[in-house]
Formats: sequence, structure tokens, C-alpha cells
Amino acid sequence: MKLNKIFKWGMVVLILISVAIVVWGFVSGFEVNKVATKPTNVLLTWAAIMIGIALFCWIIIGLIISVANDPKSLVKMGISLLAIAAVCLVAFLLAKGNPVPGYVGPEVPAGQLKLTDTILNLTAIVGVGAVLAIIVGEIRLAIANKK
Repeated sequence: MKLNKIFKWGMVVLILISVAIVVWGFVSGFEVNKVATKPTNVLLTWAAIMIGIALFCWIIIGLIISVANDPKSLVKMGISLLAIAAVCLVAFLLAKGNPVPGYVGPEVPAGQLKLTDTILNLTAIVGVGAVLAIIVGEIRLAIANKK
């Protein structure tokens, strides 16, 4: 019961910080003369921190709870992590890293272009996977209800 309260209040704190950063960004302005301002950088950094917290909670806390409940679930978690790593590797290998045609801004490093393309590929793969999961889930539900 105590762990639930910790998570609940932790989520409330993170949500309040997120709302404060977004409000500050809108008040200060995210863009001045088409150049990103400090609120934009803070918002992007906060997004990265939130992703890090989520990954930490999923891996470490999930690992502790799953080992305590069922030691065999550790193998399932390892398989899940390998599958995620494989999807990320495929997205990275598919990323071309070409500059945007017609872009006239400052020079963008090739590594940053490759990373951006990787993230776009991951977004597309996960989106298609979500749609397929919904379709397959509905088909399985229809078959199960038919029996």
C-alpha cells in the first residue's frame, strides 16, 4: 500500500513540473525569430528526463517486482528487452540520414540526421505495430466470442 502512495505522489509531482514548464514556455514564447529559445530546450530536456524515469521504472522496478513474484518472468523481460533492442537496431539500419531537400539553415551533423531518421523510423514501426495489435486483438476477440 505504501508503494502505491509513493507512485501516486511521484506522478503528481512530475505532472505539476511538466505543467509548470509548459506554462512557462507559452508565457516566455517557444520561438523568437524562428530560433528556439530556452523554454524549448528546457522542454526537450524535461521530455528526455521523463523518458529516462519511465525506462528506469519499467526496467528496475519491474525487475524487482517480477523477480519477487515469479523468477521465471525474468526470462520474459529479457526477451522483451532483446526484442526492443532488435526493433531499434532495425530502425537505425533503415535510417538514411539524408538532409532535408531545400533546407537552407545551419549545417546539421550527419550523426544527428541519422538519429532523427532513426526516431522517425521507430515512430512509424511502433505506430504500425499498434494498429496491427488493435486489428489482431479485435479479430481474436471476435473469434473467441463466436465459440
